[in-house]
Order: sequence, then structure tokens, then C-alpha cells
Amino acid sequence: MSRPRPPDAPLLVACLCAAWCDTCAEYRAVFDALVREFGAQAAFAWVDIEDHEAALGNVDVEDFPTLLIARGDAIGFFGPVLPHARTAQRLVQAAMQGELGTVADDRLAGLPARVRALAID
Repeated sequence: MSRPRPPDAPLLVACLCAAWCDTCAEYRAVFDALVREFGAQAAFAWVDIEDHEAALGNVDVEDFPTLLIARGDAIGFFGPVLPHARTAQRLVQAAMQGELGTVADDRLAGLPARVRALAID
């Protein structure tokens, strides 16, 4: 079910990764660049799924790294990404401009709030 996104809710950009994943290690530099560029406009979290398993709830992350972009509880993007800086930058810019729409997947319900509660980056 699609939920409207609150216009004033803060944007959350989270990378769900695993310490053993080489691609995640490569993506860390891309993610850190996003934090530097957009950190004043969005909250960022780097989430090791093994260290923060409870935050995932029933969500099964199959490919790494997986990016979560949400405004409030409305998820605009949830999926695997390659370590390409420009692609990540465009995703965040599109989310900031309200261009991503809403991912309708009941399995992801509550995920943004649980990740946001970690207060990590």
C-alpha cells in the first residue's frame, strides 16, 4: 500500500551493508561523499546488517550494498546499488525533489523508523 510522504519529514538515506562485503567497502567512499554533499539536508546511516539485525525486522537484504531512501515512513527507494557516485547522487537529488514516488511493499513497513532510531552514520 502506498503512503503519501509528509512534505516536511526529514529525508533518510541509509546503506544496509555487511562488513565482509567487498562491494560495501568500495561503496563506503561513495556514501561518505553523499554525507558531505547532502548531510545538511538529510540524515544518513551506515547500517551493518549483522550488527543491527533487530532494526531490519523481517526485511531480508539479499544484495549488497542496499540503499534505503525514505521521507518519514514513505520509502522512495529500496534496492541494491553499485559503487557509482553519480548514480547515488542522482538518487538522493531525486528524493530531495520528491521525484522517486513511493515503494509499496508491506515487508518494509516500519524500516525507516527503526533505521532512523539507530542514529548512526
